[in-house]
Amino acid sequence: MIDGAIVGLLLLAVISIFTISSAMLTDWKIHYLTTGGNVLEKFHPATYFTGLAFVLLLIRNGDPIGAINRMFAEAKLLLIYLFCWFLLLLQMLALERPFTVIIDTFLLPVMLCLSIWYLSPAQRRPLIWAIHFAILLNVILGYYEYFSGHRLFELNLGANLIVHGEWRSSALLGHPLTASGVVAAYILALILRPSLCPWRALRLPLIGFCLASLMAFGGRTALITVLVISSVLACVQVFRILRGGRIPLLLVAMAICVVFAAGACIVVALDLGIFDKMLVRFGSDHGSTLARYATFALLSHFDWHELILGPDPVRASALQTAYGLNYGIEDFWISCIVQFGLVHTVLLSIGLAAFFVEVLQRASGAAWAIVVLILIVAVSSVSFSSKNIQLAQFVLLITLLLPRTRQRVAPVRAIGGRYRPAPMSV
Repeated sequence: MIDGAIVGLLLLAVISIFTISSAMLTDWKIHYLTTGGNVLEKFHPATYFTGLAFVLLLIRNGDPIGAINRMFAEAKLLLIYLFCWFLLLLQMLALERPFTVIIDTFLLPVMLCLSIWYLSPAQRRPLIWAIHFAILLNVILGYYEYFSGHRLFELNLGANLIVHGEWRSSALLGHPLTASGVVAAYILALILRPSLCPWRALRLPLIGFCLASLMAFGGRTALITVLVISSVLACVQVFRILRGGRIPLLLVAMAICVVFAAGACIVVALDLGIFDKMLVRFGSDHGSTLARYATFALLSHFDWHELILGPDPVRASALQTAYGLNYGIEDFWISCIVQFGLVHTVLLSIGLAAFFVEVLQRASGAAWAIVVLILIVAVSSVSFSSKNIQLAQFVLLITLLLPRTRQRVAPVRAIGGRYRPAPMSV
């Protein structure tokens, strides 16, 4: 029963991570990002579900201390990450800043990993199906928002800041850039792990369906990253064929049909002007590039003491407003320097590197593509520098969709029937 409760709580956590956004919580009058409310409203529902599952995992065998020792004995690098996180928590408490920011953003992914790594393949299967269902639901809702012009929830950026008139879809993920990043990672997982959808007749249209949704979500960086990585993989495959590699004739025929069908769909979509808004965004980004230049100019207003230990939050917020950066600083590391200072930014970067080394040790080689996507998202958007669960979303996609497959070793058989020991020579 405890194992069933753990799986059930993690299933609720996975569903809530991909379907309950900060915009939805704000619409429900829950003060998750907005000011006011009590401290219980400041945590995402997934944090509660994951925390309960983690506690049950510790007490399952009646030895929580021993369970913790076994966990970190097999994942020693997580101790480095948690130490860096704890130092950041001390700084937040000393400066009287809201500490819930680093719990949902940086502690939730670790608890998810420690809980999922101890599940059997059969226990992980419902979580994998939940990810497929939740992401495809968001893709469908993204198309609905784009073509109907009706948003399910207003775009909320925190601090009671609501954006009106945004054409980019966000579905249940709360923000267009978050949605495009998650869908892009899902596309890469489908491309690099064909076993997620073994039927080619279904997998190829599914990849195309999700890829076209990036135009509706308006994620230029995610779209270009997926296209570049896919092109590199295609070139590698062509090079292998030219070197004498074999490929089934049916697969060649299907690839030709898909290429021609995709070309025809692109021509029709361009002729009908379906994705004109996204194409215009490539030519005019409405000040997004200028905001990145303003980010670097912002740092020049802080002295070395402020840059190393972190500036005063009120002064930093006032400078952001003066430079027109109310929507946030679109670079993870610069935003962390402005919030926490250079010392804690370096410590946090070291901790994140140690964390991802542990994650990649338990993932297949295809997970590197998603790590590249994560780095690109981090340097091009607010990403993990604000209060969100985007890091937990990426970690779930790697941990559940791209685990390292264990090679089965055939048992050793005796040659020539039953084994007989050789007689000893005297």
